[in-house]
Amino acid sequence: MDGPVSQKKSLKMVNLSFRLPYYTQWGQSILVSGSEPLLGSWNVKKGFLLSPFHQGQELIWCGRIAVPKGFHCEYSYYLVDGDLNVLRWEAGKKRKISLPEGIQGEEVLELHDLWQTASETLFFRSAFKNVIFSEGWKSDLEVTPGTFQKSLDREDTISVQFKISCPKLGDGSSVFVVGSSTQLGDWKGQGGLKLSYAGESLWQADCVIWKYEFPIKYKYCQYDNTGNASLEPGPNRELTIEPAEKSFPRYIALSDGTFREKPWRGAGVAIPMFSVRSDDDLGVGEFLDLKLLVDWAVESGFHLIQLLPVNDTSVHGMWWDSYPYSSLSVFALHPLYLRVQALSENIPEDIKQEILKEKERLAGKDVDYDATMAAKLSIARKFFSVDKDKVFASNSFQKFLSENEEWLKPYAAFCFLRDFFETSDHTQWGLFAHYSTKKLEKLVSEGTLQYDIICFHYYIQYHLHLQLSEAATYARKKKVVLKGDLPIGVDRNSVDTWVHPNLFRMNTSTGAPPDFFDKNGQNWGFPTYNWEEMSKDNYGWWRARLTQMAKYFTAYRIDHILGFFRIWELPEHAITGLIGRFRPSIALSQEELEREGIWDFNRLSQPYVRLQMLLDNFGVLWAVIASVFFDEYQKQCYKFKEDCDTEKKIVSKLRSCPDLLLWADKEDKVQKELFDLLKNIVLIRDPEDARKFYPRFNMEDTSSFKDLDDHSKNVLKRLYYDYYFVRQDALWRQNALKTLPVLLSSSDMLACGEDLGFIPSCVHPVMQELGLIGLRIQRMHNEPDLEFGIPSNYSYMTVCAPSCHDCSTMRAWWEEDAERRERFYRTVVASEEIPPSRCTPAVADFILRQHFDSPSMWAIFPVQDLLALKEEYTTRPAAEETINDPTNPKHYWRFRLHVTVETLLKDEELTQTIKDLVVSSGRLYPPTGRADTDAISEKLQGENAEEKISQFVHSNGSQLTEVAAACK
Repeated sequence: MDGPVSQKKSLKMVNLSFRLPYYTQWGQSILVSGSEPLLGSWNVKKGFLLSPFHQGQELIWCGRIAVPKGFHCEYSYYLVDGDLNVLRWEAGKKRKISLPEGIQGEEVLELHDLWQTASETLFFRSAFKNVIFSEGWKSDLEVTPGTFQKSLDREDTISVQFKISCPKLGDGSSVFVVGSSTQLGDWKGQGGLKLSYAGESLWQADCVIWKYEFPIKYKYCQYDNTGNASLEPGPNRELTIEPAEKSFPRYIALSDGTFREKPWRGAGVAIPMFSVRSDDDLGVGEFLDLKLLVDWAVESGFHLIQLLPVNDTSVHGMWWDSYPYSSLSVFALHPLYLRVQALSENIPEDIKQEILKEKERLAGKDVDYDATMAAKLSIARKFFSVDKDKVFASNSFQKFLSENEEWLKPYAAFCFLRDFFETSDHTQWGLFAHYSTKKLEKLVSEGTLQYDIICFHYYIQYHLHLQLSEAATYARKKKVVLKGDLPIGVDRNSVDTWVHPNLFRMNTSTGAPPDFFDKNGQNWGFPTYNWEEMSKDNYGWWRARLTQMAKYFTAYRIDHILGFFRIWELPEHAITGLIGRFRPSIALSQEELEREGIWDFNRLSQPYVRLQMLLDNFGVLWAVIASVFFDEYQKQCYKFKEDCDTEKKIVSKLRSCPDLLLWADKEDKVQKELFDLLKNIVLIRDPEDARKFYPRFNMEDTSSFKDLDDHSKNVLKRLYYDYYFVRQDALWRQNALKTLPVLLSSSDMLACGEDLGFIPSCVHPVMQELGLIGLRIQRMHNEPDLEFGIPSNYSYMTVCAPSCHDCSTMRAWWEEDAERRERFYRTVVASEEIPPSRCTPAVADFILRQHFDSPSMWAIFPVQDLLALKEEYTTRPAAEETINDPTNPKHYWRFRLHVTVETLLKDEELTQTIKDLVVSSGRLYPPTGRADTDAISEKLQGENAEEKISQFVHSNGSQLTEVAAACK
């Protein structure tokens, strides 16, 4: 008889109640989806739909479901539309339900949750968790999250579990709940309820509270190991219980989100790896120099060092490879940054002398890319010939090889074939033009003639890994975040396009439409991505890239994040960046245009060239130009000949034409004018579907458009606006929400997005939703009515900087344009005086201070702008400090600091000047002290934490209203 009775009792159900305040729009709902069938087994459409009700100014979503005793699962909240399609999901880790052991059948466990925003989860990323706040994440686990410790033995009591996240709390700290209940100290009792650390920055405790004490007002209070107690700012939290028809909830689990406090803000320095100069480097900055840079950052109060990409770019074997965004491999590190002296403990005297000789030869003002690469590889080969057997027999190397062979072997084989065939264009490699695993294994097999060459590339990558890992470990130990850079593209002739050709659209090129950097747009030359193919393995190539980066970096910058919404795609035969279209995008269909009375598609999509244009553009050369490059298809109307109807064909013909001598001294001008005529179109016809068209960027500037009738102009202007600013929004948002979450979930690095340029309206909402930090450059703002951005108006989820590597430095910008300088002085400095012609230390201090004082989470400064704070470092012409010129596709990336890091470390005056800016702006962590006027913190003396909290609460309990008001 006992069996069936026991079984019947075990089937008694417990009521689980969800409660979430969340404001939704009409037609939207909140749904709970979880790991168990009752909550849909993670199938959102089968999840548990909540119902809304208003409570004061809040919209509360709630719902009650019966679950069996012993029920436990994970769950999350989702915002859905009327068809249960997911519109948004909360960030952070999955929530966990664990029913209290003593709960009885038909009793209620009420879950009071807060929507987890992506910005709240930033402090769980490795930049904070493993670096800046690492000490606070080392406490031993004391209690399992979600379990109730207190059982109920009276009907008129409720067990309440308090749970709060404190990711920025240091080791040895305590957390209390203080409030109006007796168990919470009654604002003046025995110090409130002490919480226990539950791992992953979570603190929790439960207590039994009398029903008559509800509603309860409360706050959380932190107590650190230095004697500081901090009561949460803002209004009191409040817990109410709604009378149910049958009973009150017996158990309430409060997930109160994150401890409310002043937003954390930090500062950092940005410098390309190649630009660093040290006493030990050989012609270029090296990974081990980062340790010195970390020391300087610490002395200056910085918590971050931002680098440009450090992947191998050795495609051409010449200075063109100085462009750090054109990766030969997205996994391999650049041999340029190798410290050859660190390759061996015992350096022969002849090699020592060679290194000293090369150091002296390469210690120039700028990086000599070709000479530095040649010198380093030559010296490294000498070490390799002596040490290879010892290195390859080591456990460390064997581990490196086994963990990286998936990319390392193809990379080494590619480098061998590149050098053997004297080209990186793998289409020219005959039998090896098409990659296969079988061919690869033959190439890298031991015993082959090229095996030593293959192993040399293993050797170089192994030592680069060791040196960057050493620097990264040192940075973490010193609480400095190393921030890497994720380029948007890869070189057309790269390991990645050779091994994974299906992932790229090789007949296209990547670029950017006209923007701050170039009014004619940019053509980077990278093939665009085949996102459809990439999605088949859940973007495995991207996930592998991020996993590799996370070995060294704890934060990263996503280059041209707009490319994950849509990319500016150009035909492979283009040289400039203007005649492109967005991919993906909803084109203008031929039917759509015809309905609007637009029908002459050849006239609109082919270059519009008339006799008068040839006369105006080429003067006396017009007849020769016309005969060489054009056919006259009707009177005074011309079209390009087939052998010169693209930009690449024009360049080729200009150089090979027998009439070359006629324009030998005017070739650049002739080329530019021909390019302009080639781009004199209104619509771009889709090469894959002749019935689809895209409006040319800035089409109203073309004479082709200006010569149209008024009806056609009006229709095309309206469709132009619709194409660029309206119809794509949902598509681009959907595209980004497919790809960006994969990147973010592939590692725990802190992610920042470079969102400059032509910004679609969907970009910033998506970045905010995903917790992506944007970039703000004062001279490249997005406000149409402002010439200069206002740093004090920047949002918190941003990185602010006065300049970046893609523009002139602060000092050069100041000196470039006298009229602009005067406008800046009037509008930003608010001075009617004539500004100094040079960017003096006082001017630099003003501009930098604006950014230090901004609300942005991070203020990251190019090192050149920081050096402008001291007259001694401004003797070098400002124009020489520019890193990149985006208008020049063949720009030589060669800037080096004219001062060593060792010299900067010794310059106490400069480091103190910078640190004063960090401290005065509140960006120093840990802070040097607390202001007397800070209403949320108070210095407490004594040894007993609970007693101090009690004293603190007792002395402040009667003034909570004033405290809350002061904290807003």
